[in-house]
Amino acid sequence: MGLVHPKSLAATVDAVNEVLFFSWPLRVAEKTQAARWIASRQGLPGSYAGMPAPTELDFATGLRVFTGERMRSGGGLAHVLGEEACRALRALGPSSVATREALERAEAGMALRLQRDRYATTGRYCCYTCSVALWRNLAGGGLGGGEELLAAGLRHLRDFRDGKGRWRGFPFWYTVLSLSEMSVAAAADELEYATRVLQRPLRGTREGDQYATRRRVLAQRVLGRLGISLSQTERHGSPPKE
Repeated sequence: MGLVHPKSLAATVDAVNEVLFFSWPLRVAEKTQAARWIASRQGLPGSYAGMPAPTELDFATGLRVFTGERMRSGGGLAHVLGEEACRALRALGPSSVATREALERAEAGMALRLQRDRYATTGRYCCYTCSVALWRNLAGGGLGGGEELLAAGLRHLRDFRDGKGRWRGFPFWYTVLSLSEMSVAAAADELEYATRVLQRPLRGTREGDQYATRRRVLAQRVLGRLGISLSQTERHGSPPKE
């Protein structure tokens, strides 16, 4: 399985995320190649805070996160993709000195941004999708990890509950994906809150739609963790708009 897409950091990171999400086997050589390529983009023109930089193709086509929501703004795209790239690089296990140092430089640059923007006290970073991407990286051990930083973000998220199982402004499926990877108690509370949406079947999906497949598997995993089976939820009315 080839993970590296030389013209797109987004496609490369998505391929890595897919392997991780579905726990597919991966050879050491494939992990090493992908890690080296992602690390090679650290700090290049267009990068955000020194993280791995999107390619020209990425900026031209925009970004779809792992669960399918779109990010089109240039600055937001660079930030979200940079966080995802750091998370993917760490998960691949950078084995060489060069890849480890690239990850360290990327995280040092982003850590400075967090301090400057007082994230620890506000719990938010830039836009909704940017905040979720940051939480994904933190949950994966990035930027020193730490429950306190995630707790700050979750306090912010709770304030945006709409009372219907979603959060105002936040990309629903990407947010659920991030929450599902956290071990803090507040994340479980937010997933419990989202069950009314997760219980509803997806609509408007096409056969072979990779994002629909990912969302369905994600819903099954979260509901299973909460002791709810999809077969018990088909009667819960029509689903929300995707």
